[in-house]
Amino acid sequence: MNIEQFKGLARLPKFAIPSHYDLHLKLDLSAACTFYGTVKINLSITEKTNFLVLNANQLHVHQALFTTSGNQGLYRCTYVDEGVKKNMAVTQFEAADARRCFPCWDEPALKMFWQNEKSAAKLDIVTTFLTVDPADFWATFKITLDAPSELTALSNMPIIDEKLDGNIKTVYFEETPVMSTYLVAVVVVRKSSPSLRNGSFSVGSVVVVHMLRWTATTGLSATDVVARVKVRAYCPVGRSDEGKFALELTIKSLDIFTKYFSTPYPLPKLDMVAVPEFAAGAMENFGLIVYRDNEMLYSDSKSTARRKQRMSIVVAHEVAHHWFGNLVTMEWWTHLWLNEGFATWVEVHHVHGVEQVFDDIGYRKGSAIIRMLQGYLGDDTFQNAKTEDLWRVISEESGVNINSLMDCWTKQKGYPVIYVKSKDHILEFEQSQFLSSGLHGDGEWTVPITLALGSYDKRKNFLLESKFGTVDISEFFPSSDETLWIKVNVEQSGFYRVMYEDRLAAQLRKALENNCLLATDKFGILDDMFALFEACEQPLSSLLLLMNAYRNEMDNMVLLKLIDVCYDVVNISTDAIPDPVNVLKEFFINLLQCSAEKLGWESIPGESHLDAMLRGEVFIALATFGHDKIRREAMQRFQVLLNDKNTPLLSADVRKAAYISVMRNSSTTNRNGFESLLKFYREVRDQDIIYGLVGLSLECRETAWRWLKENWDRILKKYGSRMLLHYFVREIVTPLSSNEKAEEVEAFFGSHVNPAVDKILKQSIERIRIKVRWIQSIKQEQSLTDLVNQLLHKE
Repeated sequence: MNIEQFKGLARLPKFAIPSHYDLHLKLDLSAACTFYGTVKINLSITEKTNFLVLNANQLHVHQALFTTSGNQGLYRCTYVDEGVKKNMAVTQFEAADARRCFPCWDEPALKMFWQNEKSAAKLDIVTTFLTVDPADFWATFKITLDAPSELTALSNMPIIDEKLDGNIKTVYFEETPVMSTYLVAVVVVRKSSPSLRNGSFSVGSVVVVHMLRWTATTGLSATDVVARVKVRAYCPVGRSDEGKFALELTIKSLDIFTKYFSTPYPLPKLDMVAVPEFAAGAMENFGLIVYRDNEMLYSDSKSTARRKQRMSIVVAHEVAHHWFGNLVTMEWWTHLWLNEGFATWVEVHHVHGVEQVFDDIGYRKGSAIIRMLQGYLGDDTFQNAKTEDLWRVISEESGVNINSLMDCWTKQKGYPVIYVKSKDHILEFEQSQFLSSGLHGDGEWTVPITLALGSYDKRKNFLLESKFGTVDISEFFPSSDETLWIKVNVEQSGFYRVMYEDRLAAQLRKALENNCLLATDKFGILDDMFALFEACEQPLSSLLLLMNAYRNEMDNMVLLKLIDVCYDVVNISTDAIPDPVNVLKEFFINLLQCSAEKLGWESIPGESHLDAMLRGEVFIALATFGHDKIRREAMQRFQVLLNDKNTPLLSADVRKAAYISVMRNSSTTNRNGFESLLKFYREVRDQDIIYGLVGLSLECRETAWRWLKENWDRILKKYGSRMLLHYFVREIVTPLSSNEKAEEVEAFFGSHVNPAVDKILKQSIERIRIKVRWIQSIKQEQSLTDLVNQLLHKE
């Protein structure tokens, strides 16, 4: 056996299993910003071997002296304290970066190993960096930190002891429960004084939550108090109030998840830290959640309702991970669905591809599948499954063979579109694999179909287990009445698209106009139609007819979806049919104008969060589409803002509408507004450039693409090869819309190969190709201008 055979493998050999880590890190946060330390790992050797193979990345392993130049792992962040730039230390180990901090068995499944007495052997090995001792079979961590005495040190567990040696303190933390290496966390920041006026980071609030134990025998009844969980929010000095909202969300989430999973939160404390430079949005480290600061800090005067909505989702998501992910963990990143949404079809075999799994498939497809299963089986059945072998347990609870039902969803790409026709009170169903490219795949699913027939009191469920199926609905309809609406996929709980024949589609449009449908179904019908339009399965004319049915819509979430569709239609039409685009914008202004008049520019005392969020999106859309009255008013309010940043005349929610109006009114001869916006922009930190990338307009896409090519090496050097880099590729490449540009992108990255972005790049080029086909389809439609004019003037 030769050591060379182990080099370059994606997975570690299984002849050694870790059970416990003693990690002692010594941090130097001076200008040098280095770290070193020792790690003692207890192992079980399960078969005869001459080697120990474990993970280490960009570490100098020599007599326990470590340094790193990685962008993740244990890394440096900078912040400004009273005008002075200072360093802090933060860990970010997901997915495969614990190995950047200390040598380890850096695979999620290796948090625990069940002993096989026949094959297990014990071996003691001592090297310059690693001590291996026999022990039990549980991967736990005992962490010790050396740091300057004036700094605050945090880890997964509470501090049990501190010792001071001159200006260096050694901090000892309690031993962790069983957990994976990627959940190990350390944060070292400058502490504040009790007055919260000096120092750098303050404890915004400390709340002790009494967690209750819930037992299966008593259902959701409290039996006794078993723990006092200390929940703390660490915020930049002077901003402790901005951490209170996240703190409240965390406490509510802990309570909800404890009850829902009938399992208490497993640790004695939960800290949250707002980090000024953080590649991800947040990271669910056991007991120590680290957030990008704008994902944790909320200000009533400075933050938008959209930001508040986003924060609520992020905080609940990270807290939920303490059950799904931290307690129950996937074997390898292929099974990311256990953490981010059960999206098991993503095949990740190598570490270089792991970071790229954290995309819409991992989060959205997985959660949609879970919701579909929950909706079909009922909440009680779904909620009572509490083991890693989820499908087996749910099958036992429900009496349905969930394994076979779910395999087709989690082990093949994509999802289906269901075509629906009606003839003589017989509904005919046909399924096909849905692809945005418009191509037809050969996938086939077992689909839970739900129906509402003219009323939500008349419903029917069945499984479509083959390509074709029929359902007799005569019992629900009088023989003479064929005009009542039929909604497939009630409340949009199923993970599939629905395409109706023309007559059924017309009935649904009438139901929309008469406000007969639930908001979830109104949302779903529009969402499906747009997806089918993008895939060239439905013409633009059909989509516009449907959008017109939402003219009197008042539901906030449905209107937000309508706004998104308006943007996408304008963008693709600008390339496909540039002449009628201004008429299209007028039509969309007409659809949204009523909402703007109802909401007004300024918030109303006691209004709902959704109203506040809708106000911002409606005014931004109207400014984007060129509503003259909105633009004039926005520019006047912007002038007030320049003199008073706290003016109530331009709240955080509607400021973007003003910025858009000012920018679109700027020119080479009128640069005043532009120069003012430029001053705002220069306050944006480097890591937040990604938010600007998302907002790139079609007019500047060529400039942005040229800039990316000219500055690629500089971007790589500054932002590394991880998550932030994905934004640069996706947000600059996907707005392009010709085969020539797709080929240019392929050629450029062909000579600038980077494995860290290959998946994102492939998806982005695919988006360009989809748009090319989409544009050609729209160009073939006749009389679109006449239709838009007709809808524009329709009362």
